[in-house]
Amino acid sequence: MYNKDLMKKVENILHKYGYQMSHIIQILQDVQVEFNYLPKEALKYVSQRLKMPMSKIYSIATFYAGFSLNPRGKHLCTVCLGTACHVRGAANVLDRIEERLGIKSGATTPDKLFTLETVNCLGACALAPIVVIDGEYHGQTTVNKVDVVIDKYEKKGS
Repeated sequence: MYNKDLMKKVENILHKYGYQMSHIIQILQDVQVEFNYLPKEALKYVSQRLKMPMSKIYSIATFYAGFSLNPRGKHLCTVCLGTACHVRGAANVLDRIEERLGIKSGATTPDKLFTLETVNCLGACALAPIVVIDGEYHGQTTVNKVDVVIDKYEKKGS
């Protein structure tokens, strides 16, 4: 019924939190770290083991922007489109990143190396426009700087 490798990994996570429903967010965070997204099969297994309705798990997984129900790339690239970033050219930066990666915002590259997302504000307006990759802030990003930033992560490989 379940993939044995997936089951073992999820079981270890559940054990870590004592199979407690009260730790569902931490459990989902660990599942996401393990698989780089929340696989449906893992959510079903968590639901079964915690005796928690799948609808409740799904509502938590879809409420928090940090969770993804779709596979993500190795590198998460986030472009801020807030007011300060927008005024300083974030839309052009996003266009260049989309062109460079060959994907639109919300998608993952076919090689699963990058996932591109946008946010309305990162709270780093002084660094506008800002691009964050794997938690590393790249401030005052211009169209001309995009290739240098992307190259850095492509060189890290998969």
